[in-house]
Amino acid sequence: MKYIIFEDFSGRAIPVLFPDRIEHGELREQLPYSTVLSAGYVNHSGGGFVCHGEAKSLGAAAGQGDAAVIERHFQQGEP
Repeated sequence: MKYIIFEDFSGRAIPVLFPDRIEHGELREQLPYSTVLSAGYVNHSGGGFVCHGEAKSLGAAAGQGDAAVIERHFQQGEP
């Protein structure tokens, strides 16, 4: 899967996960958030989420804390 982590209007990091067949740039155009914090690819292994790669079209890459942001989002049950 692919992902983009945006900064929402209150300053929180919001991850959006989506299928590989959708381009990072295409999804970016559909969302109102102004700031892309990071983007790349995400896999879920037995030990949790693993983020890697980059989204050249956004000028963003996977960040060291991205897996933790995604994990936290699922644990908190946020929409």
